[in-house]
Amino acid sequence: MTATRTVLPENVLADLIEQGMGVVVLSAHLDDAVLSCGALLTWAASRTSVTVVTFFTAAGQAPYTTSARRYLRQAGGRDADAVFSRHRDQDRAALEPLGITCVHAGLTEALFRRRAGAGRSRPARLLPELAHIYPTRRAHVTRGRIAAADAGTLREAREIIHDAAGSGLNLVLAPLGVGGHVDHILVRTAAQRSGAPVAYYRDAPGDRRDRAAEAFIYRHDLVATLWPEQAEAKAELIRTYESQARKLFRGAGTPVASEVFFSAARPAATASSAWWR
Repeated sequence: MTATRTVLPENVLADLIEQGMGVVVLSAHLDDAVLSCGALLTWAASRTSVTVVTFFTAAGQAPYTTSARRYLRQAGGRDADAVFSRHRDQDRAALEPLGITCVHAGLTEALFRRRAGAGRSRPARLLPELAHIYPTRRAHVTRGRIAAADAGTLREAREIIHDAAGSGLNLVLAPLGVGGHVDHILVRTAAQRSGAPVAYYRDAPGDRRDRAAEAFIYRHDLVATLWPEQAEAKAELIRTYESQARKLFRGAGTPVASEVFFSAARPAATASSAWWR
């Protein structure tokens, strides 16, 4: 009995992948790619080279802000290095068996990023919020704005994307930024500035309405492509991220959101056309 290949309905991204175009998924955090693109990743990995570049895979040094300590408690530990190490291991366990290359860029996650030269003063040691670029989650991290003090991180992310995209033809997928998390917005902005051809995926969980994301879609005249459901394979991938899945879904099973991608046009694409810029 010979194995059969899944045939998808007409889908411009699938057409490019079927032609052998490599896929580079830009993921802000260590579960974003699977939550948002797990079905596409599973399908594409059997057809072409797939790389997931995850940017914010490390924490800074203590003392931490109240929001950062709360994040660590929800993630199941107080030792930030141990928490992030466990998340990196889970990421490799999910993706590498599929033949997907994992790149962990080692940048510091938003809640832990410090201002240059900050943290040495007595007030900053007593109140760590004074030393951090994004001291609180609600008022700073999810506001959807990149702070001026974070320009260096934006430059680093852009260089990482430039290196990952390479000189060959790759389909580069960046987060749309649904939810306004600054790390997602930063990766999206870096992708735009990298010079690589880019399409965008809807961040999950992210089924709520986001006016800023809608404005980005309108401003760049993007067209949506709905990826066909492959819920079982995607749910299995998500469960590999045990600590994150427990925090996100809180015993409600493993809900699988529809995957939606946005590109600038829908022509009869070929592997030599950078239509998705």
